[in-house]
Amino acid sequence: MLQFFIDTLLRTTDLALIALGLSMLYGLVKFPNVAHVQYAMCGAFLAYAGHSAGAPLAAALALASALTGLITLALQRLVFKRLLQGGPAIAMIGSLAIAMLLVAGVQGIAGSFPRMFSLPSMDPVVIGAARITPVQLGFCATTMALLLLFVGLLFRTRAGRAMRALASNPMLAEACGLDAQRITYAVTFISGAVAGLGGAMLALSTGAHINLGYDLLLPVFAAAILGGLGNPVGAVAGALLIALTETIVTHLDFGPLVGQELRFLPVAYIGAASFLILLLTLLFKPHGLFGAEVRRV
Repeated sequence: MLQFFIDTLLRTTDLALIALGLSMLYGLVKFPNVAHVQYAMCGAFLAYAGHSAGAPLAAALALASALTGLITLALQRLVFKRLLQGGPAIAMIGSLAIAMLLVAGVQGIAGSFPRMFSLPSMDPVVIGAARITPVQLGFCATTMALLLLFVGLLFRTRAGRAMRALASNPMLAEACGLDAQRITYAVTFISGAVAGLGGAMLALSTGAHINLGYDLLLPVFAAAILGGLGNPVGAVAGALLIALTETIVTHLDFGPLVGQELRFLPVAYIGAASFLILLLTLLFKPHGLFGAEVRRV
C-alpha cells in the first residue's frame, strides 16, 4: 500500500508543475496552449545538453528552466500575441503548429534516440516495503517546494493579487492602473520556466526524448481541465486526481475475476484512464471541479 501512495506521488510530480504553468497562463491569455507540453520537452534536452557540457546537475536544471522560460516568452511576444488578434481558436491552432515545429527542431538537432543523463549509481531509499530512488525523492521535494513558493506568491504578495485581478477582470484591472502586458509577460516566463524544469527533472528518470511532450499532453490537459482552466492550484489538485486514477488502473489486480492468480492491465491503459476522466469532466463539470470559469474555444 505504501508503494501505491509513493507511485501516486511520483506521478503527481510528473504532471503538477506543467499543469500549473498551463493553467496559470490560460488565466491571462485565455486560450489552451497545446505547445506548452513541448516546453517541457525542450527543458529536458536543454538540461541534458548543459549537463553533458560539464555543468553541475543543479546548474544544468536551472539553466534549462531559464532558457525554456525565455523561449516561451519569445514565442508569446512574436507569435501568440499576433495570433490572439484572430481569436482564441486561431491561437490554439497556431499553438499546435508551434508544438510540431518545436519537436521537429529538437529532433533535427538532437536526433530521435533518447538521451540518458550520466548520473552516479545510487541505492534506492527503502521506506518500509516501498522503494524510491534519490533522484525521484529530489524531484518530489523540489516540486513541493516550488508549489508552496507559488501559493505564497499568489496569495501573499502584491504581485499575486495583481495576477489574480488581471485573470478575473482584465478591463477593470487595467483601469485600476495594472500593467497588463508586463504581468502577462512575467507569468509567461514563469509558466515556461516551471514547465522546462518539470520536463528536465522528469528526464532524469526517463531520459530526454522527443515524445516526452506527447506523452504528457493528455494527462496534463486533463489535470488542468479537471482543476478548472485558469485555476493553478486546482490544476495541481487535478494532477493528483489524475495520478491517483492512473496508479489505480495499473495496480488493480483483475486475476480473481478471470480465474488467474495475477492479472493487471497493461501500462498502455494509463492513457485510457486520462481520456475517461477528461470525458467525464467535460460532460458533467465543464468548468472543472473547483468552479473556475472556462471560456470555450
